[in-house]
Amino acid sequence: MKRINQYKKLFNVENEIDLKQLKTSYRGLVKEWHPDKIRENEEKAKEAEIMSRQIIDGYHFLVSIAPETIASNLEEYTNTINTSGIEDFQHKSQTLQVSFLDGSTYEYFGVNKKVYGKMINADKQMRFAKRNIFNSYTYRKSKRAAAE
Repeated sequence: MKRINQYKKLFNVENEIDLKQLKTSYRGLVKEWHPDKIRENEEKAKEAEIMSRQIIDGYHFLVSIAPETIASNLEEYTNTINTSGIEDFQHKSQTLQVSFLDGSTYEYFGVNKKVYGKMINADKQMRFAKRNIFNSYTYRKSKRAAAE
């Protein structure tokens, strides 16, 4: 959740993510922080390069959790959670990463240690995840899985 809030703040997104507004904000920030634009001061150039990477990462991240993106990929996601089992999962900093047997990997944001502990101790982890995680938390398809 910290990452989501950090990127929303960077792009001045207050509530739901609107892709059109996000794109406009992204273009403005890229123009402002482009490393080639700031070459007179080496310190500022390094800062611009770091900020530029953060802007690009933030944009792709927010696009991946935007309602429009979720809606367009809903059929694939529903198919994955209903027909494929869990291969592996990891929890770190309130982010649960679940790898499915079909090769896809999804990240769920805001999953606290208590919920994660209940999932680990559940007799049927897939059933627990379907009821308590898959449609209850903000999620996105992981970049790492898409690259594989």
